[in-house]
Amino acid sequence: MAPVKYHRAVLKLSGESLRGGSAYGVDWDALSYAAQEVHEAFSLKVQLAVVVGGGNIWRGEEAEAKGMDRATADYAGMVATTINALALQDALEQRGVPTRVQTAITIQAVAEPYIRLRAIHHLEEGRVVIFAGGTGNPFMTTDTASALRALEIGAEVLLMAKHNVDGVYDSDPHKNAHAKKFHHMSYLQGLNLGLEVMDRTALSLCMDNQLPIKVFDLWVPGAVARLLQGEHLGTLITGEEEIAMLKQREEAS
Repeated sequence: MAPVKYHRAVLKLSGESLRGGSAYGVDWDALSYAAQEVHEAFSLKVQLAVVVGGGNIWRGEEAEAKGMDRATADYAGMVATTINALALQDALEQRGVPTRVQTAITIQAVAEPYIRLRAIHHLEEGRVVIFAGGTGNPFMTTDTASALRALEIGAEVLLMAKHNVDGVYDSDPHKNAHAKKFHHMSYLQGLNLGLEVMDRTALSLCMDNQLPIKVFDLWVPGAVARLLQGEHLGTLITGEEEIAMLKQREEAS
């Protein structure tokens, strides 16, 4: 077994990834696959937290477009992320992975409220922590929640799982066969190019605090564990100095 490079990490799972091939809701095969990926990573004895989205159940922007108040629509989306979190928790517990769900909005009957030190304690005790409810604030995405929680718990890396996209491209690879993939890029490059990697608030948070981001395809078997062991998959987003060092190594090799 390869040594572990990152000992504490946050994995962002979109609601779309849990939808899998279904038109709506949770696809049980996709859920099982995601749980297995987390299980494999957990087996490395790393401290792993997961942030889940809710787009497979509810999208606040779409509800707003239909006339719903945006703040109310976003709160409904927070409830949707909690549904996904509970489904993932059950799938992990069935695999013998001790798991806790913490929500940014209080839903006391099914999950703990988010408390930073309690989350860190769970990680240190060998439990996977699933963060639901985004940041608890409307107008904020679960991408921002991922960056925020990663910084709060002192994670060494943010793993951004994508649905059938193996990294960051200069255009949509599903629409443009000649789209160029970035194997690594700086935070500023991502912001300036306006690519749909994650929202600008989340990317800026990572840049300001020098938190590396790995964007990868969830559907590459074992990808989460391989990334935690330091294997290069997808796209690494980091500071300009580290990018320069990586380019020097590539040229030297």
